Amino acid sequence: MRTTLLKYRLRIQRLFHFSPSHSMLLWAVVVGFLGALATILFRECILGLQLLLTGESGSFVTIAKSLSWHWRVVLPTLGGVIAGVILLLAKRVPAAATSDYMEAVTIGDGNIPVRHSLLRSLSSLATIVSGGSIGREGSMVQLAALAASLVGRITYFEPSRLRLLVACGAAAGITSAYNAPIAGAFFVTEIVLGAIVMESFGPVVVASVVANITMRALPGYKPAYEMPAFPDIAGGEIALFVVLGILAGIAAPQFLRLLHFSKRQFQKTGLPLPLRLGLGGLLVGLMSVWVPEVWGNGYSVVNSLLHTSWLWWSIVLILIAKVVATAVTTGSGAVGGIFTPTLFVGAAIGLLFGAVVHVIFPNASSPPFAYAIVGMGAFLAAATSAPLMAILMIFEMTLNYQVMLPLMLSCVVAYFIARSLNGGSMYDITLKRNRDVQERMRLRGIHMCDLIRPADTVLPMDAPFNEISRLFLKYPVKYIYIVDDDNHYCGVVALQDITSVLLDKGETENRVAADFVRREFLHVITPEMSLGNALQLFLDHQGERLPIVRSLAEPVLLGAIFKSALLEAYFQLDNVKLA
Repeated sequence: MRTTLLKYRLRIQRLFHFSPSHSMLLWAVVVGFLGALATILFRECILGLQLLLTGESGSFVTIAKSLSWHWRVVLPTLGGVIAGVILLLAKRVPAAATSDYMEAVTIGDGNIPVRHSLLRSLSSLATIVSGGSIGREGSMVQLAALAASLVGRITYFEPSRLRLLVACGAAAGITSAYNAPIAGAFFVTEIVLGAIVMESFGPVVVASVVANITMRALPGYKPAYEMPAFPDIAGGEIALFVVLGILAGIAAPQFLRLLHFSKRQFQKTGLPLPLRLGLGGLLVGLMSVWVPEVWGNGYSVVNSLLHTSWLWWSIVLILIAKVVATAVTTGSGAVGGIFTPTLFVGAAIGLLFGAVVHVIFPNASSPPFAYAIVGMGAFLAAATSAPLMAILMIFEMTLNYQVMLPLMLSCVVAYFIARSLNGGSMYDITLKRNRDVQERMRLRGIHMCDLIRPADTVLPMDAPFNEISRLFLKYPVKYIYIVDDDNHYCGVVALQDITSVLLDKGETENRVAADFVRREFLHVITPEMSLGNALQLFLDHQGERLPIVRSLAEPVLLGAIFKSALLEAYFQLDNVKLA
């Protein structure tokens, strides 16, 4: 069956004279459609289970408010235990490859294991349906990427094209979750692929567009967020949005550190996975007794923040509770995304900042919701290290050009502030890429002064012949470095020359190193010389080491550079590039 599909694929490609790049655009259409269907399927599963468990469907906050206090505690606890049991089953399922779609694209071959991915998605479904404070978009994107991987494997795609097809599926999933095709495409290229190259960007865009068209054509379509009309921004007010970007850039790294801290604390408990997730659900449930807004991913709360008036203290209370609930849910080991909770935190911070600004400048500032909209993008840019994606996502949500100037400034400022604080990213693949870049820059900046070793075989110009012979017998080298009284490098004495004198039985008693020295015979290395230039000198030299001097003008001998140390540094640089 698979062989037949492969033959048909190749036959159609030859019939219409499609190049591999052209055919990828067609397969991106298929993957975009399937990615949208996978997203809809997951969403419908959530709604169906909501009806089954509570008799209602829709907003988790509304459902939580309709339940008695003890059910608010019981449901998240049971959901966490069930999610943990499913995760244990997933760990026992043998998987030849990683189930994470980002790793499958960047360091894998595009092969996403089916059973393992489905079990993890079921675990995520259990957490989400029971009110866990986590995003649903993670599993939606994972299922869309899994569908793409299956299509590529069935039709025998080679690994490089299979990875691209999985990236197309991920873009379709993001687009379907947020109805933002441009941001979906840039999410994959900026975060997952790490670079915008037309060979890969083209199919990703096609998959995103097809997914968005599919979502719009099917019933139940609505914008991810109902954005109010963005007001005109006066020139001086732009500075306030820059301040908002600074605040978001400072806050986002702390938010991510809190998530990592929570994860470490749960791991220290030593509890089995079901009990750990159950404990996380219990804590969320207890918080929801007083603050039901902690249920769900924060989507409905953001819409409420944008369209209704809130007291500042209630915003602060919900913000703190939601951040803690998200940290508890993710820290316990629940499977899911934090993309939507991140948007909530950004909106809440922006709204609080806008409220303060409106009190100080009541007649010269925009309504607080304008700051909430920009705050969503700024906080997202700082947390994901993907400012371009964040800008485009908020722009697509508002479809208002007035938002672009303050949004761009806030996002870029927040990104650089977060980077300066070593804020990292919510995605491990971005952290790895940043570490690789830093390591590559470190290795590329290595100079020879970092690799100096003692030369050991150094003699003065007046060293007698027997001292030269003794040193050659002691060290297995071809050359002895010769220096003057000021330790200036003068040249080398070659083993070949000494051997020739001994074989010819020449006079040796009165001969010294100056009689044998070869000046400018070997290349010399200087401390500021780069890795590449030094390696080029070794290509012309058959030996294991070369002398290093302070400078060509002042050739004080500092030691020797060994080829093995140089090659090790070079190979490390090459391996980082490949990674």
